[in-house]
Amino acid sequence: MKSPYNVDWTPVYRTLDEDGVLGVANKNCTMRVHKDLTGEELEKVIDHERVHVDQIKRGDLDYDDNYMYWKNKKIKRSEKMDGNPKLAHEKEANNKAIQKRIKNK
Repeated sequence: MKSPYNVDWTPVYRTLDEDGVLGVANKNCTMRVHKDLTGEELEKVIDHERVHVDQIKRGDLDYDDNYMYWKNKKIKRSEKMDGNPKLAHEKEANNKAIQKRIKNK
């Protein structure tokens, strides 16, 4: 029997306090968001990070201290690359987050 409710049980911790970092999807499928986010900005960040959590769950995205791995491609981590909207996993997260917001209007 399928539940009539679509519930996302992903834990969201409002603990980030770094300048320029709004959200992080963790490898244990939790997410951290900046402690000062509220309202629509908070929702946008959670929607975006939720896509990264899904990417991690399906095995498409992984990372360590030095590299990000997207579908077996190895990408050197740096301030320029982390969160770069030109990367495939960021494009997917941005597009799906926008689609969700349009659908829910």
